[in-house]
Amino acid sequence: MLRDILDYIAVVLVLAGAALALIAGIGVLRLPTVFERLHAATKPATLGLMFVCTGAALRLADTDDSAKLVLVIVLQLLTIPIAAHAIGHAVYQSDIGRGEDAEGHIQDRLRPSDQGHPRGS
Repeated sequence: MLRDILDYIAVVLVLAGAALALIAGIGVLRLPTVFERLHAATKPATLGLMFVCTGAALRLADTDDSAKLVLVIVLQLLTIPIAAHAIGHAVYQSDIGRGEDAEGHIQDRLRPSDQGHPRGS
């Protein structure tokens, strides 16, 4: 009885994780700027991986395999934000990630207002 309930929970978690991974993939393809794509590639994909690993850990009977899946989750939680920050910082420093408004002016919302406008506003 308990095993059946855990199996159903595992299936729901794996399907939810797969759906989040699909949403992340669609977001990477559809979003216009590098920063939005980076957000789509990291946030839902990380949560989706956590759901899939948790679902697999519930399905496995061996505690050694479940411990490995927990290690995968911990390592992903440690590395994905750092990698996303490094990529975002490199893109910001290289000026390729900044968008333009309707008049063709560069939008830089991260720079202080006295440096972003040529007249110092």
